[in-house]
Amino acid sequence: MGASPGLHKEPRVLEIETVEQFDRAAGGGGPALRPQARSMNGWHFQSVDLTGRTEALRNLDPAGALFLGCSFEAGMEHWLRERGALIFPRLPEMPFDAYRSRLYAPAELYDGLDTAEYEATPDARIYAWSTQPAARAQLDGTLAAGLHDHAIADALDALFEGPFQGRKTVGVMGGHAAARSSATYREAARLGRVLARAGHAVATGGGPGAMEAANLGAYLSEAGEQEFDGALARLAGVESFRPSVTDWARAAAAVLAEHPSGVVNVGIPTWHYGHEPPNLFATHIAKYFANAVREAVLLQRCSGGIIFLPGAGGTVQEIFQDACENYYATPQTLAPMVLVGRQYWTEELPAWPLLQALARGRPMEAAIHLVDSVEEAVRAVAG
Repeated sequence: MGASPGLHKEPRVLEIETVEQFDRAAGGGGPALRPQARSMNGWHFQSVDLTGRTEALRNLDPAGALFLGCSFEAGMEHWLRERGALIFPRLPEMPFDAYRSRLYAPAELYDGLDTAEYEATPDARIYAWSTQPAARAQLDGTLAAGLHDHAIADALDALFEGPFQGRKTVGVMGGHAAARSSATYREAARLGRVLARAGHAVATGGGPGAMEAANLGAYLSEAGEQEFDGALARLAGVESFRPSVTDWARAAAAVLAEHPSGVVNVGIPTWHYGHEPPNLFATHIAKYFANAVREAVLLQRCSGGIIFLPGAGGTVQEIFQDACENYYATPQTLAPMVLVGRQYWTEELPAWPLLQALARGRPMEAAIHLVDSVEEAVRAVAG
């Protein structure tokens, strides 16, 4: 049996994700630091360019410091390693930063879309890399993807400890095929709008169709009805991401240009379904390689419940993955499950009867709801 953890002082972990954070830490002044730092023990640097900070680094004891994908001037890596720092090198052959310190923004994933086709954007290039068996089978590729997803999880923590703190997060799930001119798309957009106006943080699977609509509604929740309707009308000119992701994304970019500021919301997509591009109306995008991790994160984060709009295989999977969580949950940890569309979920894809049968006689019975309108769905998650 090991010694009690209480007998060993854990090093203070200080996350450093920018040069400015390093400057403040090295110069002191922070509430958790001595007036003048002498040691970097417990400091975790994540994808920071330190090429202009050699003198500052040399003034600190690097033993116990961790550097993930950082840049240094010549000779500094050797100097740091000799003195006890642990350095994970940059991986320039990968089309993504495995050590990134923040969530994606739409402009980052779609960089270059204004002058080139979607296939030239970072999102498309990363997806193309992820589909190559040789790249993913190699150890460095597997490690890079795993490190990336871990970094995304850390960055998602920051979102929930920042802009989303104190707000119930409600998930909106639904099919990717809903056309932008359809009633399904309009209702999904209205749902995101009403949820955000009610004070909820909105999370979706981050893709097109109903997911894009819910992110759009949340993003424009503070806009007037005329502006909201105008955005829907403009988007309807390009119904779907098929056949052209480029045209679909540019239509969204045009709406964003008219509304550069919107309400914070999140999309959580995956390159596992990379043929479904991420939508541009999620202000923060937590995109994962591992779909199993992404699905678990969606359920975990939506503590305020999940609303399921009509969808197909992916949406049905999410319903019963959520149902499994609620089936074994205690009454204190139950989260509402709301299926929207009585005819759809009882006749076209009869998930509701099975969900009812699972819930019968269990605490989760009170947490499942079948409704027909946006207003009913919002009331159900409000409790």
